[in-house]
Amino acid sequence: MTDVQQAAAGLEQFTPRQIVHELDKYIIGQNAAKRSVAIAMRNRVRRQKVSPEMRDEIVPNNIIMIGPTGVGKTEIARRLARLAKAPFIKVEASKFTEVGYVGRDVESMIRDLTEIGVSMVRQEMSQEVEEKAKEGVQERLLNILLPRPRKNATESEDDGSWERTREKLQTQLGKGQLEDRMIDLEVMGRSSPMIEIFSNMGMEEMDISLPEGMDGIFPKKKRKRRLTVAEARVYLLQEETQKLIDMDKAIEAALERIQNAGIVFIDEIDKVAIEQGGSGPDVSRQGVQRDLLPVVEGCAVATKYGLVRTDHILFISAGAFHTSRPSDLIPELQGRFPIRVELSSLTEDDFYRILTEPKNALIKQYQALLATEGVQIEFETDALKRIAAIASEVNDATENIGARRLHTILTTLLEDILFDVPDRKMDEVKITSGLVEKRLGSILQDRDLSRYIL
Repeated sequence: MTDVQQAAAGLEQFTPRQIVHELDKYIIGQNAAKRSVAIAMRNRVRRQKVSPEMRDEIVPNNIIMIGPTGVGKTEIARRLARLAKAPFIKVEASKFTEVGYVGRDVESMIRDLTEIGVSMVRQEMSQEVEEKAKEGVQERLLNILLPRPRKNATESEDDGSWERTREKLQTQLGKGQLEDRMIDLEVMGRSSPMIEIFSNMGMEEMDISLPEGMDGIFPKKKRKRRLTVAEARVYLLQEETQKLIDMDKAIEAALERIQNAGIVFIDEIDKVAIEQGGSGPDVSRQGVQRDLLPVVEGCAVATKYGLVRTDHILFISAGAFHTSRPSDLIPELQGRFPIRVELSSLTEDDFYRILTEPKNALIKQYQALLATEGVQIEFETDALKRIAAIASEVNDATENIGARRLHTILTTLLEDILFDVPDRKMDEVKITSGLVEKRLGSILQDRDLSRYIL
């Protein structure tokens, strides 16, 4: 069974309804979008079961999400990828430029996705060989602490002393009694910074051919460092793990997973959409769309790990489309995103549910943060309802930034508490509707002030 088929088998336990249920734990509402992505993921499981000839013909139905900022577009895609254990990358369409201009080209997102996929597989393989790697680290530490003596003609006949000392050190190492002892360890020096400089300049193409050859031109030098046993253990574990991982197999498995299970989330797709008859800077934006087209349609992208075909990568794009429409995208690109779902703006009731229901709800986050200081914070139901009402009111009166408005409101509400907690001895804090009104009431009344603060 291939790596992709194993991943599909793991995802098979989730029906589309169950995928939606899992997404409901983190995202409130937006059922239409959840249904669309759930079907897309289930189709991947189904595709792995058809004959190889038909499998190559089945292409993913890419999705375009339409809705204001802060309503869950990115979170749906991110949680979906985590559920499927698939390589995932989020990019912004506005960051790309047409070929021939200075900036990132659209193929760089596939190269970045490949790096993520290889790192993901390498991490999984590292966990599989972790125990064996730890045994190797223990052996190397023992050799550093007590090197094997050179045989000498004048050596005493008692040859068992070295073995006894080694057994004693092995016992002490196992019990963690030598973690603070200082040892000398040879470590590899840093590689040439030239590659990083090229990358920061946006020349991703240089990264394809340089890394493999640079080690031959500028070989890494070893240098001695004085470390504790605990510090050396971390470094040696990385080295031993790397030795045990077959990188050729890791890259092969990663490329297969990327090509058949990868997810690319293209945000702000509306920023490269233009009205018909546009000119000037709009021409460059249309060029970005034309560069996106072959990648979404299916092509081979050169990466430093080999060619990556994009035919079966799932592309999910999203945009607010305030000043443009999906129909303003070039027709060819529209055709590559056949599934369109509209996400609704959040209501006051949605804000209340976002505060209380998700596993990672903001209220639970603040409770966990303050618990580290030994403080229990409690929010009364009326207070939460008032916070939700304020979020809805401010979004209606100013720019609608969706659930992100809750972050600004809660930060303003809890600012004094978060500042004073370490200095004031308190065990419990209760947030009431009166406190919410006292802290935020004056800001709400001043429209200009609320624009800046909330």
